[in-house]
Amino acid sequence: MEQMVATKIPEVGDDAPDFTLRDETNQKWTLSEHRGKNVVLVFYPLSFSGVCSSELHQITDRADKFEAAGAEVIGISVDSKFVQAAFKRDAGLSATLLADFNPRGEVARKYGVYMDEWGYANRGTFIIDKNGRIASKVVTSPTDARDPDAYLEALANCPV
Repeated sequence: MEQMVATKIPEVGDDAPDFTLRDETNQKWTLSEHRGKNVVLVFYPLSFSGVCSSELHQITDRADKFEAAGAEVIGISVDSKFVQAAFKRDAGLSATLLADFNPRGEVARKYGVYMDEWGYANRGTFIIDKNGRIASKVVTSPTDARDPDAYLEALANCPV
């Protein structure tokens, strides 16, 4: 039987834990392959839920500002790639959506935002600078929306 090994929850200044997940088009997406660009990882509980949809719409509304900041926005939930594809299509979202589906919540655990009792990720945002270090971290509860303008402010302090 495999044991779960406790991992250190990454903090600002730490190297971002690397991972590979499938996106909504079933393509592999690996964090370390995006060095040289700032990445905004947005963990959210579940696709199609009210607060999650609202947050990702606000990010989509600011897509040009994230692009101007040299950042790629990545949404991550425990939903399957099929759910992610339907969510992106039906909600008209711009962010790449990754499926932290199997093993469920593995990447959310690496970032310390997986909630075992609920079976999904908490709301956690990690801004990874172009050198692969965590430049900013915001974690709220599942019911508390985050402010995407705060991500843009944090990106202003990242090297472009």
